[in-house]
Amino acid sequence: MNRTWWKEAVIYQIYPRSFMDSNGDGIGDLQGIISRLDYLKYLGIDVIWMSPVYKSPNDDNGYDISDYQAIMDEFGTMEDFDELLSAAHERGIKIVMDLVVNHTSDEHRWFVESRRSTDNPYRDYYIWREGKDDQTPPNNWGSCFSGSAWQYDEATSMYYLHLFSKKQPDLNWDNPKVRQEVFDMMTWWCDKGIDGFRMDVISMISKVKELPDGQVKGLYGDYGPYAVNGPNVHKYLQEMNEKVLSKYDLMTVGETPEVTTELARQYAGEDTHELNMVFQFEHVGSNGKYAKWTDEKMPLTTLKKILTRWQTELYGKAWNSLFWDNHDQPRAVSRFGDDRPQYRETSAKMLATCLHMMQGSPYVYQGEELGMTNYPFQSPSDFRDIESINAYKEWCESGIVSHEEFWPCLLWLSRDNARTPMQWDDSEHSGFTTGTPWITVNPNYKEINAKAETADPNSVFHYYKKLIALRKQTPIMVYGKYEPLFEDSEDWFVYTRTLDSEKLLVVCSFTDQETEFTIPEEFAGTDVLISNMEPAGNQGTVTLRPYEAFVLWKK
Repeated sequence: MNRTWWKEAVIYQIYPRSFMDSNGDGIGDLQGIISRLDYLKYLGIDVIWMSPVYKSPNDDNGYDISDYQAIMDEFGTMEDFDELLSAAHERGIKIVMDLVVNHTSDEHRWFVESRRSTDNPYRDYYIWREGKDDQTPPNNWGSCFSGSAWQYDEATSMYYLHLFSKKQPDLNWDNPKVRQEVFDMMTWWCDKGIDGFRMDVISMISKVKELPDGQVKGLYGDYGPYAVNGPNVHKYLQEMNEKVLSKYDLMTVGETPEVTTELARQYAGEDTHELNMVFQFEHVGSNGKYAKWTDEKMPLTTLKKILTRWQTELYGKAWNSLFWDNHDQPRAVSRFGDDRPQYRETSAKMLATCLHMMQGSPYVYQGEELGMTNYPFQSPSDFRDIESINAYKEWCESGIVSHEEFWPCLLWLSRDNARTPMQWDDSEHSGFTTGTPWITVNPNYKEINAKAETADPNSVFHYYKKLIALRKQTPIMVYGKYEPLFEDSEDWFVYTRTLDSEKLLVVCSFTDQETEFTIPEEFAGTDVLISNMEPAGNQGTVTLRPYEAFVLWKK
């Protein structure tokens, strides 16, 4: 197995709008990030992945880009970005950009030109089709953000495809001019000195030419079989690698909805010349009561089965990305742990242990290292996320389900849970801004904040700091082979890691009840590498307390 810096790195994701505001307008910005770099250096992370900071009208909070080579006014200037890049590099921190090239904003100059006429030179930069009429789209596909995936455009009496918002038209990657435009833009950023790309929904860039109707799921047809992991996606990524990625020392990670382990071995294989790693979403996916929307927790045996499959089937062949949450997912401690006050810190540390001890590059989403929780939204007007707002309209305001039925699902899974401001201290608005924040701060910021946790050696923050430091000192955490134990238990997530003569035993309790656990004989009396509470013992049968976690190290 090749040893590389990005396999050994811990990546910290910043959602710039919610991280730190430097000028009092209520919106996080690049100078705000610069002001908190020493905090991240102290935590010990190696890489920052920033959600998009490019020029954007913000229909989808920056994932609708109108200019790939300019900075969003609310975030600052290109000079601010250059300062951030330099300041991060001075601290030994790398910067990974969010590459959003499945679609652009409808305000991007390419699309402005494309919609002017059918013979415009930019027409074929996007996917246009004739409908049956101005009320009937070319097919039955539904958008990720509710409604049809097609928008009728009166200028040319045709429809354009948008798998997300109608202000996010999909690019036509079958057009070689589009691919070259994207590669030139990527090269421009690489020459500026960035250290890699996280590639937004990159598995969706290739669509089948026929664009047939999809199987109806919910209210619309499923585009998945025809627009995800499409016919030319690997060809286009290999071309990207040849023309751009291979020329620099980069970290690349693809967001790949509907990926399988077999496909991941192609996308991120050791010698397939595409990407370094992918994000898979099986463990955070849901087939809910209402499409993706549910308020039900995944059974632990199901969660273990999914994560174990990814650990074992990629071993030695491709590299894992490890994450519990991100800007599109609810808070980890609320979803997978227990955010009740008596259990929040313990379960947050347990989740960190479980994840960081697996094979793959761990991602820490801003505030995860503090044990930040879901937000107690009170009404639909509290939301800022287009997906949540549209889902409520589609399911409730249309009368399909009642507010009482749908609201718990929205509370459980809304992306805005992850987008409330970073909780820096116990001053007004948690120290995020001196103005009015663009989205409300979680009211628990007085108890959960970075100032308090950095001062407390027993905090969630310091537990993450210790895990990150251990990773740099303990190669078995990075490269050891994973094997599951007690796979049928609904209480414990237990596995081993093995590298040469060394072996780790990772024990994580996912229950709020005490349980009796017998330590495997081969680990009897071995050293405790890390634990989230004083271990009950390292041999024989021990009583695991609620959400207890420890790692035994056989040297």
